[in-house]
Parts: sequence; C-alpha cells; structure tokens
Amino acid sequence: MKKSFLTFTLAASVLALSACSDSGDGEAIVTSDVGDITKNELYEEMKTSIGEQAIQILLIEKVLAEKYEVSDKEVNAEYDSNKEELGEEFDQFLAQNNQTEESYKKVIRLNLLQEKALTEGVEVTDEEIQDYYDRQGTELNARHILVADEETANSLKKQLDEGADFAKLAEENSTDTGSGANGGNLDWFGPGAMVPEFEEAAYGLEVDEISEPIASEFGFHIIQVLEKRQIEDQPALEDQKEELRTEIALSKADQTTLLPKVAELMKEANVKIKDEDLEGALDDILNPETPEAPAE
Repeated sequence: MKKSFLTFTLAASVLALSACSDSGDGEAIVTSDVGDITKNELYEEMKTSIGEQAIQILLIEKVLAEKYEVSDKEVNAEYDSNKEELGEEFDQFLAQNNQTEESYKKVIRLNLLQEKALTEGVEVTDEEIQDYYDRQGTELNARHILVADEETANSLKKQLDEGADFAKLAEENSTDTGSGANGGNLDWFGPGAMVPEFEEAAYGLEVDEISEPIASEFGFHIIQVLEKRQIEDQPALEDQKEELRTEIALSKADQTTLLPKVAELMKEANVKIKDEDLEGALDDILNPETPEAPAE
C-alpha cells in the first residue's frame, strides 16, 4: 500500500473535519445537561492544537486540485487496491485510524494529487517499464553474509573468490542471526521484500554469481543468487502499464521539489489568512529557511 506524503493521521483528521456542516458559529454541535459545545468553541480549540497544520493541508489540497486532476475512478481504484491488499484487516485499519470509506478516499485523493505534482515532467521509457515488469514477475532464492564494516566484507569476498565455502563463512561471520545459522539462506523473495540497495544488487546478479560488498542501513552484504523463478499468474503488462509508469516516475522523482511547487501555486493563488492567530501558518512553505553557510 502506498505511503502518504503527509502524516496520515493528521491529514485524515483535517480532511474529515473539513467536511463538517456549515452551521453558524454560535450554533451548538454538541448538547448536554452540563453545557453545549458550539462550532466556534470547537474551532478555537482546534486552532490551538492543529490550526497551522490544518491550514497547510487544506491549502495544499486546494492548490493542487486546481492544477491537477484526480478522477473518482482513480480514487476508487486505489481504494479497492488497498482494500484487497489488506484483506480482512482493512476494516481494522480504518477503525484504528478513525476513518470511514469517505474520509479515507479524501486522503487517497490528496496523495494522488501530490503524486501527479511530483511526477510532472519525469520521463519513463517503455524499456524501463518492461524491465520493471520483468523484475516484478521474478522471485529469487538467495543467500547472504551480513557484516558491520566494509573491511570485513572485502576480506570475506576475497576468501569466496579463492574458493571458500559460502555457507560456512555465513555461519561463522554473518550478523544476520536468522539466516546466518542457515548458511546465509534467505529462501525465496520478490520485489519490495528487501531494502532497495539489496534488491537492486540481487536482481542484477546471474544465478550462482556472488556480489561485491553492498552497503545498506544494516551493514555490508555479500549476496549470492541460487535460483530464479517466474511468478505465476502475473497480470499482463498492458493491464498495469500506466500504474508501473507512475511507480517508476515516483522512484525517479525528486521528493524535495514538492513543497517548492506547492509554494509557487500558493503564491499564484493570492492566499490571505484573516485569522491573525494563524497568520504565520504558511511561513514554513512560502519562506523556508535556507541552511546557513558553514563558517570558514
């Protein structure tokens, strides 16, 4: 399931609240024997806690929706995909995040708008799509040796090149205790199962080929692919070509360009905040601080 660019819980709450009724400020939205709560009281309370973030999220949605189009068909397709992926846990997922079908679709729409802003102008070739499709349809059976430092990894790679037994070196040296005790064997896995650096290296190997040391957040890996197999019942390329194009474009896009794009759209929209308590809500977006130059 795709991750939200904005904090999911906050974005979901704000977008849901934006759909509240437009009753008068003094009209009670909660009544009780101990006193009522008016819309204005709720507004003042929310302004103190999430007011600035709420303005940011709502305006990001508005300026992006003015420039980019996200259809109901796209939203429903993403919603159905998430529902299918989570299966029986989907209703629990909505409940844990205090979401309904309608409010969750609002979050999906905002996420899709941000995707379109990020991928605007990013070129993806048919060859890249074909390569990505082929990878999606392939599983690997591999083993690895994981160590903490590059020097150790290089030493082990030299031993392997000279004919040392991979499984024995994994059992004696790998810091991955789960696979290390099993000769480094990771069993079968597909795209998305491993960290990106590991996946990129593993899918670039031929069967029985041993990689150079590969750095990741966990340390340094030496990888050997033992077998490859095709995934059964993979959907036809033409049925998912545009979805794959978007995934590739997102992987190539510079995530840091999103806020500058949003800032430019906000400036063009001539935004004026009339509540003086929230006048600085957009400062972080419109006037981001530039890092100070290091002292000479």
